[in-house]
Amino acid sequence: MTNQTTPAAPESQQTTLTETEDMAALLEEADLAEPRQIRRGEVVEGVVMSIERDHALVDIGFKSEGVVPVQEMHSLGADPLANLTVGESVLVYVVQPETTEGQVALSIDRARGEQGWRILQQRFENGDIFEAEITGYNKGGLLANVEGVNAFIPMSQVVGAKPGTDGTNPLSAQVGRTLRLKTIEINRRRNRVILSERAALQEWRAEQKERLLEELNEGDVRTGTVTSIRNFGVFVDLGGADGLVHLSELSWDRNATPEELFKVGDELKVYVMRVDRESKKIALSVRRASPEEWEQLITRYAVGDVVPAVITKLVAFGAFARLPGPVEGLVHVSELVDRRIGHPEEVVDEGDVVPLKIVRIEHDRHRLGLSLREARREAELRSWQFDEDGRVIAVPDEACESFADEVGAAEKRYTARRTAAEARAASKVQQAVTQAAEESPERSRRDEGPVLTAMQAAMQQAQAELRAQEGEAAANDPDAEQDAPAD
Repeated sequence: MTNQTTPAAPESQQTTLTETEDMAALLEEADLAEPRQIRRGEVVEGVVMSIERDHALVDIGFKSEGVVPVQEMHSLGADPLANLTVGESVLVYVVQPETTEGQVALSIDRARGEQGWRILQQRFENGDIFEAEITGYNKGGLLANVEGVNAFIPMSQVVGAKPGTDGTNPLSAQVGRTLRLKTIEINRRRNRVILSERAALQEWRAEQKERLLEELNEGDVRTGTVTSIRNFGVFVDLGGADGLVHLSELSWDRNATPEELFKVGDELKVYVMRVDRESKKIALSVRRASPEEWEQLITRYAVGDVVPAVITKLVAFGAFARLPGPVEGLVHVSELVDRRIGHPEEVVDEGDVVPLKIVRIEHDRHRLGLSLREARREAELRSWQFDEDGRVIAVPDEACESFADEVGAAEKRYTARRTAAEARAASKVQQAVTQAAEESPERSRRDEGPVLTAMQAAMQQAQAELRAQEGEAAANDPDAEQDAPAD
């Protein structure tokens, strides 16, 4: 049996095979693949290679780089190119696999938009509130890009968007700002998303107000921002809920007006006076948040001083009065007059300038106890005048110096009271004269004795004449004295 041997391959052929195998191994080790194929509408991840004036170049692993125009990246903010960084990974949407320039047209907005529609739909169904940056505006409202989806905020849904009197558009100032928004309409088929800042703010503030009402306690001192100024006081935002600082609680200086003291946007400390959780109202005080100012003002007064004051407010239990300085105190209803009264208006009116005695100074509570009743005696010595009801009808010069405007405003009341007092006095005098005249004949009759009849008067006259005759006879008889009986 003959053994056949396969002839060996030529040496040159063996060398070629070895090189081919080595090249294949190198390609496999380097994991080098052919350039990937991309399709329109595909969302891929790329790396920012460079940032130009109006576009960015992104490497998506294709044979050529992709181009993202600035108008396709609004979802990055008002200045999108500034929010990109070379080397950053981004998701992009393939708009066109190859342009006439041989590049790939990409969009960051559309890539985010695919996910953004689903996110917005979920937010709309849940009623979620979110934040978004304003990217532009038109005559009807603001433009925003939310998760890659272009959205519109009508002017009626923008808080504080009122056209200026100088013709300026207030919407232009909103570009670049981040607003709190809520989706109120969404329709992907029509590519329509409507947002509202007003609805978001109202809902957010309602939530914050509920939280604040639970957290706030009377006596707390908080920092807030002035949001509105009215003639009756100012509203202060405490972080989602507004509280009212009444005119009487703005300052220890009661003559100052809200416009003189504050402006919208001012930050200030406030004292929580009252929290009404049922009506959801918060009463605040600015002056009580600065008690040291009260202490400085009260140093000029002492218990026992009698000072002029103006009545600022009447309540069922008394009257509040402001002293020069200015410091305010309470005249309890029992401290107005000696008699019992049903309401302070029986003795004083708001705006009256009256003399008051300081009967109590409560430093810890920043309160003054005052008394008109105890001040009256000393006040009369100082030329204050009162009517029979205890009302002031004349004010001395010293009080006019402290409250010139108030005295001038109250002068009509004082004049009316004086006229009424004089009329009452004149009426009493007339009544006394009339009564005296009516009582005079009766008094004369009482002085002269009882009235006699004609018979009684004749008998009395006859008896008188008889006694007179007997007296004359005795005077003419010299023995009458001797015959008279001894005592």
